Amino acid sequence: MTLKRLVLGALTILAIVFVVSDLVNSWSQPQFNSRLELYETDLLLQASEWQGDSPDTRKPLPVENPVKAALESYKKARDTAQTDIADAETKLEKPQSKTPAIDNALTTKQLIKQKSLLKELDLRVGVLQAQQGEVDEALKTWASVKERSDSTAITAKVLSGLWSQPPQLLPNAESQINKNLDGWFRTRSLTKLYELQQRSDALDQLQTAEQQTAKQAFIRWATANAIPAIAIFSGASLLIFLIGQWAVKGKQALLAGTNDIRWSVPWDGEIVWQVLVVGFFLVGQIVLPIVSQSTLAALKINPATLGERAKATYYLVTYALLAAGGLSVLYWSIKSFLPLPDRWFHLSLKGKWFWWGLGGYLAAFPLVIVVSLVNQQIWQGRGGSNPILPIALEGKDSLAIAIFFVTAAIAAPFFEEIFFRGFLLPSLTRYFSTWQAILLSSFLFAVVHLSLSEVIPLMTLGIVLGFVYTRTQNLFASMLLHSLWNSGTLLSLFILGSGNS
Repeated sequence: MTLKRLVLGALTILAIVFVVSDLVNSWSQPQFNSRLELYETDLLLQASEWQGDSPDTRKPLPVENPVKAALESYKKARDTAQTDIADAETKLEKPQSKTPAIDNALTTKQLIKQKSLLKELDLRVGVLQAQQGEVDEALKTWASVKERSDSTAITAKVLSGLWSQPPQLLPNAESQINKNLDGWFRTRSLTKLYELQQRSDALDQLQTAEQQTAKQAFIRWATANAIPAIAIFSGASLLIFLIGQWAVKGKQALLAGTNDIRWSVPWDGEIVWQVLVVGFFLVGQIVLPIVSQSTLAALKINPATLGERAKATYYLVTYALLAAGGLSVLYWSIKSFLPLPDRWFHLSLKGKWFWWGLGGYLAAFPLVIVVSLVNQQIWQGRGGSNPILPIALEGKDSLAIAIFFVTAAIAAPFFEEIFFRGFLLPSLTRYFSTWQAILLSSFLFAVVHLSLSEVIPLMTLGIVLGFVYTRTQNLFASMLLHSLWNSGTLLSLFILGSGNS
């Protein structure tokens, strides 16, 4: 065995250990969908208060009692937060890795964050219970928050006073409500306060402002739901057409004949092995983190304290370095085989690549949605998520959102499609059938995102990406599909996030 193979073997073992460790650790992380559901819940609560500009403009909402539905969602989120706190405390008591100091620091940070989240959830759960007429339960919920010595404890005392019998109005009630509550929860609490204070003018102004906010929330809610609804309907119709055409035309159908499409692969499996282990793992998991952390340490910058624009820029620069490193290793590995046979890394504006990319996006939408719904039942809100998504959802800076868009909708499709569809998928057809190569490259594409809960949905998306690229042999088609997918996700997050600002 050569020295090169020994090094690749050692890096492969290290890569497997790193990837498995990250996937296992992601099990204890909450899914992004859990947070997204709360944003959608808040938006629906605000929208439910809109009385309409006229009787004909008020449209029905999908739930008969939005407050009851919201209470169930918030209780579920609270249970998840309590479980995460218990898990974090267990980790602090019994470190499970060889770097306990680093793990303890990260776990402590996560524990503080989850405890803060739990207090916020308790405040809101209490307001929902009070609105449902469950005042005694609301007082019990706020009582658990009042025991803590911080700002939320004071707000809990304010809320308890508002709904107590007789009411007890604290002098700083209004400022505390404005400080620790927002959206529908703030409006409901201020409404109760103004009614008890008999401040009719303030109440009228609040109700007028609420109607404006509620109308905007309704429009955002309708838009955020209309986009995926249209995509699901269009995609389902397209899938039905394709399956029907396959049943009627057989080998002449668009879905048939994929295994007949092959590439002339000039290199062997060792080159593929080298590009994957060195270009993706060594660069992305070892070299880049070391360089990044060393640079930040030298500049005395803490990533956790960065503002939205700085954090967005940090992600973009980090991803650009990952892409540059990975593509450099790819080029260095195959340069001796240049010039390559036809259709390798093919990029052309000619042909039907646009329609294949658009059609692939529409077809992928209902498939990934169905898989994701099943997947959520399996993982029950755990399994981690892409760290960019919650930042994009909660971001209020338009420039930061634009930078995130460049990262997700331009940089990621460019690099990942060249790497996984342009190189890996065709290379695997030397040893596997084309469909087997699509499945294997899709699995690796999903795994390297290092979130356990996203493996199955991302693999489903990867299969569609692989199929579209195989049928067009034009990277523009899969890049367009990938970009549309990421852009649609960011657009939905922007609409929901702006609706809760």
